[in-house]
Amino acid sequence: MQNHWKVLIADDEPIIREGIRESVNWQELHMKVVAEAEDGEEAFELAIEYSVDILLVDLNMPIMDGLTLIKHVRESLPNCKIIIISGHDEFTYAQEALRLNVNDYILKPANPVQLKNVLQSIRSQLEEREQQSEYLALAEDQIIKNIPLLQQNFCQEWLKGNLTESDIIKQLKFLQLPIQCPKQIGLIQCHEIYINKPLLNENNERLFNFTEDIVADVLESFQKVVFRDPSGFIIVCIWGCEQEDFVLLLSKKLKNFMNTTPNMHFEKVKGETFVISETYRHCEIMISENLKISPIVRRARSYLSEHFSETDLTLESLAQYLHVSPVYLSRIMKKELGTSFVSLITNMRISKAIMLLNSTELSILEIAEKIGYETQHYFSTAFKKVMGVSPNQYRKGAGFSVSISSTELL
Repeated sequence: MQNHWKVLIADDEPIIREGIRESVNWQELHMKVVAEAEDGEEAFELAIEYSVDILLVDLNMPIMDGLTLIKHVRESLPNCKIIIISGHDEFTYAQEALRLNVNDYILKPANPVQLKNVLQSIRSQLEEREQQSEYLALAEDQIIKNIPLLQQNFCQEWLKGNLTESDIIKQLKFLQLPIQCPKQIGLIQCHEIYINKPLLNENNERLFNFTEDIVADVLESFQKVVFRDPSGFIIVCIWGCEQEDFVLLLSKKLKNFMNTTPNMHFEKVKGETFVISETYRHCEIMISENLKISPIVRRARSYLSEHFSETDLTLESLAQYLHVSPVYLSRIMKKELGTSFVSLITNMRISKAIMLLNSTELSILEIAEKIGYETQHYFSTAFKKVMGVSPNQYRKGAGFSVSISSTELL
């Protein structure tokens, strides 16, 4: 609480100023007269200099009259309490004072008891305002500390489709998030932990927290919200992300940490509408479909995502790594993924090529070499077969869209 409320007395008659000053026990009111002024101009300068809390002002003063002074003070010190002490008992003055939001109007000669009562009321108002400011500052501090949690709760409700567009925009502003849809939605499920042990012990809880930390670390440079929902999903909403490298990096880090291939799916949000729940639901469906995939196929797809850029990668070398026969591996991949080994690795390579075409100045030959093609011609042929245009045409043209899901990199 403030030690003393600062008071300025403005009146062109010294005897009036002295009378006001001496008639009040300012200490008792926790107030202090910090300055006195004999004209309106001086009063305004002193009011600004001391940033006064209370102005006692006469209306009839030289250079700048009291009403003009009050107007200037109201503009510069809107929270200043103003008490008029005037010899004018006219309705027009009182009417103007009310319009300027003056706190009280006392006629000269000021009655000490009346003045004290007015000042006590003013003091109560100032203390109440200060207390409200303290409460507001405390609330703001608590909100700032809890912004991450509030962001998580908001995103969860948004993904479930429980918010209107108006609510979404308001909360995005309040929660310091971009006023637009996330670019990507991702779901990660540590199914080996959650499905086998629905009642998580302390170690598993710590494992979940570590997993969230890994996700946050990989996505450090992106604006994002990462949280865990009651179903055991780690959910990621990412703004401003145009490249797919983080998906592969995240998969590698989680695989190394958990010693198992993570069940995860990332998908770009299509369109500009604020109802992103459809993308979220599709991610849930894809996660569910991934659970039906056998461990051997998950391992095969994970290995391909890390090694698809190697020119000597073949079905035979993959089968050898997995200790199964090429025929069996080809058959089970086709059955569970609905695509062949060749198509899967081609899609991975083309998806990476699209990212490089969009985000780098690398030549077509350099891109071909980076994604595992021995010749530019072979790469161009494969690219055109998938995308319908050559790499050069794709790079020059506008409006070509990528139809390959980011999870085909996993």
